[in-house]
Amino acid sequence: MYEKVQWWFIVLGHTVSERNLWEVAVLPSYPVMLALGLLPLGELSACVAVATNGIIAVNEPKNEENYLGQFPVSFGAIAPFMADLDTTDGRGSVYYREDSSSDVLQLASDYIKGGFPEAAFDPSSVVIVTWKLVAPYQGPGEDLTLEEKRNTFQAVLASSDSSSYAIFLYPEDGLQFYSAYSKNNDGKIPAMVGFSQASTNYYFWENPGSYNVIANDEDSIRNLHKSSNAGRQGVWVFEIGSSSDTIVPAKVSNVLASLEPSEEDQELTSKPFMSDYGSTEIRPQYVTSSTDSTEEDQHVTYSVPQLAVEDFITSYQDQFPPQGPQVIDVEEFDETGIVFRYHTDVQQTCANNRHQCSVHAICKDYPNGFCCSCIAGYKGNGRQCVAEGSPQRVNGKVKGRIFVGNNPVPVTFENTDLHSYVVMNHGRAYTAISTIPEALGYSLLPLASIGGVIGWMFAVEQQGYKNGFSITGGEFTRQTEVTFLGNNEKVVIKQKFSGIDEHGHLTISTEMEGRVPEVPAGASVHIEPYTELYHASSSVITSSSTREYTVTEPERDGVASTYTGAYQWRQTISFDECIHDDTLHAAPATQQLSVDSIFVLYNRDEQILRYAMSNSIGPISDGSADISRNPCYTGTHNCDTNAVCRAGSGNRFSCECSIGFRGDGNVCYDIDECSEQAGACGSNAVCNNQPGTYRCECVDGYQFAADGRTCVAVEYAVNHCQTGTHGCDIPQRAQCVYTGGSAYVCTCLPGFSGDGRACEDIDECQQGRCHPDAFCYNTPGSFSCQCKAGYRGDGFQCVLGGVVKTKCQREKEVALGSGGTFFQREIRVGQFIPQCDEHGNYVPTQCHGSTGYCWCVDRDGNEIDGTRSGLSTAAPPVVIGPSVRPDTIPLPPGTHLLFAQSGKIEHVPLEGNSMKKNGAKALLHIPDKVIIGVAYDCMDKMVYWTDISGPSISRASLHGGEPTTIIRTDLGSPEGIALDHLGRNIFWTDSQLDRIEVARLDGRQRRILFDTGLVNPRAIVVDPVRGNLYWTDWNREAPKIETSYMDGTNRRILVKDDLGLPNGLTFDPYSSMLCWVDAGTKRLECMNPNQLGRRKIVEGIQYPFGVTSYGKNLYYTDWRRDAVVAVDRMVSVENDNFQPHKRSRLYGITTAFAQCPGGHNYCTVNNGGCTHLCLATPEGRSCRCPDNTVGVDCIERN
Repeated sequence: MYEKVQWWFIVLGHTVSERNLWEVAVLPSYPVMLALGLLPLGELSACVAVATNGIIAVNEPKNEENYLGQFPVSFGAIAPFMADLDTTDGRGSVYYREDSSSDVLQLASDYIKGGFPEAAFDPSSVVIVTWKLVAPYQGPGEDLTLEEKRNTFQAVLASSDSSSYAIFLYPEDGLQFYSAYSKNNDGKIPAMVGFSQASTNYYFWENPGSYNVIANDEDSIRNLHKSSNAGRQGVWVFEIGSSSDTIVPAKVSNVLASLEPSEEDQELTSKPFMSDYGSTEIRPQYVTSSTDSTEEDQHVTYSVPQLAVEDFITSYQDQFPPQGPQVIDVEEFDETGIVFRYHTDVQQTCANNRHQCSVHAICKDYPNGFCCSCIAGYKGNGRQCVAEGSPQRVNGKVKGRIFVGNNPVPVTFENTDLHSYVVMNHGRAYTAISTIPEALGYSLLPLASIGGVIGWMFAVEQQGYKNGFSITGGEFTRQTEVTFLGNNEKVVIKQKFSGIDEHGHLTISTEMEGRVPEVPAGASVHIEPYTELYHASSSVITSSSTREYTVTEPERDGVASTYTGAYQWRQTISFDECIHDDTLHAAPATQQLSVDSIFVLYNRDEQILRYAMSNSIGPISDGSADISRNPCYTGTHNCDTNAVCRAGSGNRFSCECSIGFRGDGNVCYDIDECSEQAGACGSNAVCNNQPGTYRCECVDGYQFAADGRTCVAVEYAVNHCQTGTHGCDIPQRAQCVYTGGSAYVCTCLPGFSGDGRACEDIDECQQGRCHPDAFCYNTPGSFSCQCKAGYRGDGFQCVLGGVVKTKCQREKEVALGSGGTFFQREIRVGQFIPQCDEHGNYVPTQCHGSTGYCWCVDRDGNEIDGTRSGLSTAAPPVVIGPSVRPDTIPLPPGTHLLFAQSGKIEHVPLEGNSMKKNGAKALLHIPDKVIIGVAYDCMDKMVYWTDISGPSISRASLHGGEPTTIIRTDLGSPEGIALDHLGRNIFWTDSQLDRIEVARLDGRQRRILFDTGLVNPRAIVVDPVRGNLYWTDWNREAPKIETSYMDGTNRRILVKDDLGLPNGLTFDPYSSMLCWVDAGTKRLECMNPNQLGRRKIVEGIQYPFGVTSYGKNLYYTDWRRDAVVAVDRMVSVENDNFQPHKRSRLYGITTAFAQCPGGHNYCTVNNGGCTHLCLATPEGRSCRCPDNTVGVDCIERN
């Protein structure tokens, strides 16, 4: 574990040189003379000015009204938190001093070397500035929620003879506000963290200096105390002065990249607290800058550290435990279809468009916009980047309508798969197109360039030249016209490349239409090496060539005849390029693609068309005299940019306008097909002219039919539950369940009665549900019982006796106390503490002290929906009241794998025994939770999960809807969870409280089954038909797998030898096999619980966590591979794996069966005749009472 910030860096008040900068109205800044000069921001400074507004000026600052709300500022500034801060009337203090004591210098050195481990830095002096409990400026009548907010943070400047560093330190809960109003009446402005160099004054103008933005929005600033670039939470280190005048941030990868999960990662709770769950978002928003000057002009360019946001996330989610609600990762929402759009009046800069760059790219700002460029070691256009030298895969679909020879009937194919594999460092591309009918397959052999465009994308680049991916990033459209010489057959090929998908593969769609000469079945085609020139202009690349191919027909009477064919090839590639960076256009306007080792084959048995070729891009090569000097190949012709140059003999050539253009070739004009071809798009469609082509679009209410041309009326299927147009009662009383098409059903919520369209509250108090010596309080959908004065109990059972603490009082004690010896208070900072009245009841209005939220609660302390108020920048409380409750995405039909990935649950459809990876997506996003165990109810189609950040146990319907927390009290660290779909119970392990519990599916009627003999219980599974329960305990001293009946009787150890860290457990209801994964022995093993002996399925796996089964396969999650791994247990071989797009640890996994496994137990019908818990056993069932209900209301029997 990495230590937290040592607060304070220098304890306040320990030296007489410490001074207090007070009363902002009297003294907005104060100069500090330095014993040793600093080298901040490229200039030697013997004096810095400390300002109350969260900045340190390295030269004379202007008045605050001239810089507040602006960045960069005109003077050299170091800004750990620049905002309009108020220190008047006792609202905080600012302390500063210079120190050269050995312990302080050593501490500064340790922090700096944490971020710059290779730096040989020995500080001689440090300046410590502390802003303590400073308030935001508040104008009359402004935001009252900021009134009590206070911020505390620190800046340390350390110097030696040759260099200087800045350290920003942010304590946990040190930042309570992230924006402030300004005395300049600019409204509420987010604080700014960064650096600014002084501007340069000329005679008639002022040229701004370069600057660096570390954080400039509330989300980034909110995360400063959780994040770091130096390996310690809340610590940020920067080199601010050396031989270079640029700001260099520390690189966290140097500290954390080599860390792997260790055995210590096993422990998820506080014994001692070593938790590494959670996915804390780190959004540093770096924009480092430098200034390039010439005599004519001066402009600012920017660069970003090579470590991208995802790299920070990957490193830190494994190192920092969750602290209160987690932060939503914006990119996660891409998977759900939610798109964040920015207003057009916002300047297009890296600060608000960084997400448009690849995670392996830097973003640079320019006067009129921004550009992305790949970092060293990666190739691409900045928006899309791939690792240099790494093999690449391209996947897509092909459709076509091709006439062959003189056949009047076309060959039509749709949804045909295209797969390509590229050995990038050889420039060799292998392309396969499947299910091409034999009637067409051989005749497509000459068209090797269907896959040749992929070769151009990843061609070997000669010095100074760029292949297609470097130029386009794999995002472009390509239109090609092929004219076969002789009979003048033509084929038009349209291809669209859509960049890199979530699996890291490029995607392509291809459409083909036209006529090709017939190549006899069984013939082979040979294509000689060729070269092709690519001409680039603004966002357009064109090329053309004439190619020959040789056809060898099948032997007849021992003789194989051959003939030669030829075709002309013209193509236009259109793409978006960044126009702001001239260096992106450094490649020559004309480049030569050289293609050799061409191999084409059609396999009639498999109906697969294969192309292979090697590609390189470079200068126009020296060939024959005619070819090398022809203007078409040298680019010296005078053809229009929208024309094709046709090479003739010698230096002769002709210019021919491209498809969609008209002219003499020297000047070409776009053809407006929409005006010249009346009705080109047919009825119910509009025609949009585009350069060189046109596009048909159906009007509102219409869509293209299967032919892709005719617009037909759309038959809308409306999800009335989602649109709110259903006729169900209000959400507080009823639930709308979408059943497909435009259909839905309405059902009343528990505690209400009716037909779903009109629901009435059930008055449980009229049913005598409470004890006679208790008061009954009816509430909407529920009720509560409270013993009368002089009695004690839970209201369901009351006896004479002393005062018993209420639920509110008990929860308050838990919140104010510790969760155990090792669960330290600071880890739960921000935890909600309930407020109780003098009788111990919940105060009707509850408020969270550190977030500003208030809400109403019922008598049980549960939040009443729609009552939350208060505008807070912090996350809502995590203990009482609902947290983020996004809708569940309905699960498609079929069997699926469900697995947890920190704050979300994902699903992968199963097709037979194979994972259908292209159908994988997030099922449920709960970004402020840390989900560990998952279980599935095949009867009600509900998913259940445990969350250790609350802690809590929740569920959600896979028909869609909001999650519901069913248990949120008396939990420590719930991990494993299992579900008995026959008896309608859930079982879970708690590794902090060391116990195993059972409850009904709605969380009621809890009962502890075991609270002894457990050290680190984790996985748990059930065998509902036989009434057995199984669980693992990864006690390091004595790991074991235990079993018992579901009622807790007949407990015994099943496996205890040759175990290490048994993390995951699964029971296959069809084969009755019990299987487990062990992160200590690195094995996956199985056994029949009723027989002796174990079988090792696979060995040498890396770091498994959860496991489930389906059919012949076992599926386990692996922490080191960040993947779901499939193993064929019959032959003991790994046969597949799936790696989600967002890389982070995967936890529990379960199988969501399309239909429940067969069988029943004694609790299946009428709850087994039990009044409360029905727990199955091999020979019957046991009726058991919940722990909080004793006496007449419950009957226990076997």
